[in-house]
Amino acid sequence: MTSVSLQPIYICGPTASGKSSLAIGMAREHDGEIVNADAFQLYHGLEIVSAAPSADERAQVPHHLYGVLEPTESADAQLYVKLAKPVIAEIQSRGKTPIITGGSGLYLKFLTHGAAPLPTGDNVLRAEMDSLSLEELVEKLTILDPVEASRTALQNRRFVSRALEICILSGQKASDLRDGWEKQTAEISSKLRGIVIQRTREDLHARIALRTKAMLDGGALEEVAAMSAISSNCEKAIGFREVRSLLTGEIDRATCEDLINAATRQYAKRQETWFKREKWLVPKVV
Repeated sequence: MTSVSLQPIYICGPTASGKSSLAIGMAREHDGEIVNADAFQLYHGLEIVSAAPSADERAQVPHHLYGVLEPTESADAQLYVKLAKPVIAEIQSRGKTPIITGGSGLYLKFLTHGAAPLPTGDNVLRAEMDSLSLEELVEKLTILDPVEASRTALQNRRFVSRALEICILSGQKASDLRDGWEKQTAEISSKLRGIVIQRTREDLHARIALRTKAMLDGGALEEVAAMSAISSNCEKAIGFREVRSLLTGEIDRATCEDLINAATRQYAKRQETWFKREKWLVPKVV
């Protein structure tokens, strides 16, 4: 067994694109086991709303990190990496290939490349910058980091403020940090292997509609009704709030279905945009 054969294979794509079924096929082909990379499929009790793999699918090949968190727990990309890395290592230790699949781009980015070495925001500093005019912010950025100023949309206050914030908090030029990170990620990307599923917009929208109907017909109402307490990020799962509104009588079934479809289509579009930036992923048109 070569080390290359045990390198993780990443299967990415927008919601409802068919990642789960493709992952099963890849796992069989590469003697692999599937590792979840979907933020909401981590939660126990949210299997229907999050469209987690069915019991039949999970019985075909080993699946990991599905339903491992309680709905009351919070999660982010850093926690996901903490959960995923030992699971991936354990799979490899048994001579199996990790097949990592999901549509949570940030979770995948943290797992494959790590967090960008950029300082997080500072409320005090941001308050100070909010008191300055855009022209003053641009002038400060131009002095501290002319390279970053030259490639920043200077009419966008948020972009200018963030670049300036990085310079001040890190004590380094934002351009140097970002260029270094870009070089590092390129080196990492060259060693990764993965695919991104691509479907026509019409096909994807049709699949989303079918899945939404199946979700509402298949126990989503009972699943949401059973949840008395839930974390704020778990609550963001598409379909949860809409079904809760249906249960309380605020909306009817048709409206609920329309709202879920619309939100899912918007989310799928954001996912497609995210994965297009990940040049190491090989497109798989289906």
